[in-house]
Amino acid sequence: MGVPIDDLGEPEPLPQVLQLRVAITTSDYERLVRFYTVGLGIEPADFWDNGQGRGLILTMGTATLEIFDVAQATTVDAIEAGERVSGPIRFALQVPDLAAAIDRLLANGATLVHPPVITPWGDRNVRLQDPDGMQITLFQVQ
Repeated sequence: MGVPIDDLGEPEPLPQVLQLRVAITTSDYERLVRFYTVGLGIEPADFWDNGQGRGLILTMGTATLEIFDVAQATTVDAIEAGERVSGPIRFALQVPDLAAAIDRLLANGATLVHPPVITPWGDRNVRLQDPDGMQITLFQVQ
């Protein structure tokens, strides 16, 4: 059994985290760039091709890190996809227009894992998979 959150003690003062970046490695760079830029309508904040490789940075709003135990991940998957389907990492992206985002991502290579649902907390969520297999929850706050 894990340590209760109240028993973790006071954290040692550390420098604040100023930015969260998630780096995805893909064997089909153009396909995944198109999926995230065209599919989500995001302009690159930065990009490079330095002869040693290519990279791209997309600014995607405020970042948070959620840490779930397996039981919570199973609960969320059951709500959004009907069963446990995600791996250890799943993106959850808040979008202003869920229907439009679904259409754009499907047109750019997404796979629909489960149709949209209304969650117990009132959001509209849909589960998709990117062309490389990453599970993505799109959600629109109601």
